Amino acid sequence: MVQFGIFVLMQQRGYHQRPDQILHNAVEQTVHADQAGFDTAWYAEHHFSNYCLCPSPLMMVAHCAPLTRRIRLGSAVCVLPLYHPARLMAEAGFADVVSNGRLEFGVGAGYQAFEFERFGVKLADGAEIFSEFLDIIQAGMRDKIFSYEGKHLRFPPTSIAMRTQQQPIPPLWLATGNPKVQARAIREGHNLFVTALLNGPEKLAALREGLLSVAAGENRSLDDTRIALLRCAFASDRKSEIDDFLGSAIYQRRISESLRDRRAQSDDGYMIREDIRPTDPTVEQLRANLPVGSVEQVVERMVNEIRILKPTQIALQTQLGDFDQAAMLRQIELWGTRIIPAIRKELGDDMPAVKEAALA
Repeated sequence: MVQFGIFVLMQQRGYHQRPDQILHNAVEQTVHADQAGFDTAWYAEHHFSNYCLCPSPLMMVAHCAPLTRRIRLGSAVCVLPLYHPARLMAEAGFADVVSNGRLEFGVGAGYQAFEFERFGVKLADGAEIFSEFLDIIQAGMRDKIFSYEGKHLRFPPTSIAMRTQQQPIPPLWLATGNPKVQARAIREGHNLFVTALLNGPEKLAALREGLLSVAAGENRSLDDTRIALLRCAFASDRKSEIDDFLGSAIYQRRISESLRDRRAQSDDGYMIREDIRPTDPTVEQLRANLPVGSVEQVVERMVNEIRILKPTQIALQTQLGDFDQAAMLRQIELWGTRIIPAIRKELGDDMPAVKEAALA
């Protein structure tokens, strides 16, 4: 059975949104998702700009843990090169314990030079640091006493005091489009967090073929790897409401690409300017690419996409720009009461059962 999560980015499109309101909205979305029957709430991490106000997914997990009952809470992702792994392991242990073993531990290498520069880390070293720190995290979480000698860090015999409730380690997700990292995830039994961005089914098909090729190179079956797909989707009978959602999706992509490509401009040193690009997709293109439209249209498109990629979880992006909070909460409820049950009914036995213990 395919699982469903929400992905919360906590964006600030302008000063008409206060940081405390954005945090409140993210927490409220999580509580609603828990009540609506979603399986996971995922929190992003970014720094120093309005692209994302969440500096620590694990702090969000710890905060939302007592406010929710059953939903699992995940980092999507902790940017490994921006951490010291010893502190990250202890904080992950804390988050897992206070959530009563509900942590989904997602990590990634990062991509925004804007952030790396301000942490004193070279983006060019990010992939190498990520690989080394991933080794450290697994050793430190699995072994009561561990040591490590690497290029970037060394540990004498060390023990992490606050250990995770889930043993030997919480489900570990690697967010990446890099085939080498994907190969490592498949080889070592980790889970994958992927995205087709704002592209359509043809991109999902190419993504599936790429993952199959990587798995074949490791002499593994891709069916043994849990895959979460980050996706923008929205159901409404009101065209104007869908247009607002898609407009916010275009905004998000513009800001993300400008930060990635070192083109980010700001008039005050903080709020990233929303520069229109000739390569921006149009609302009509996104309407054709994404699962948006009536409930029936969204169900049909999402079922088709799931059959193409065969993910074990869909992570729906709920926080886009300054999209209306009341509409977003209604959307979460709509997915829980109508869309998710309809998708699961339509899929029937098409999809394999989610493996409960795909631990690293």
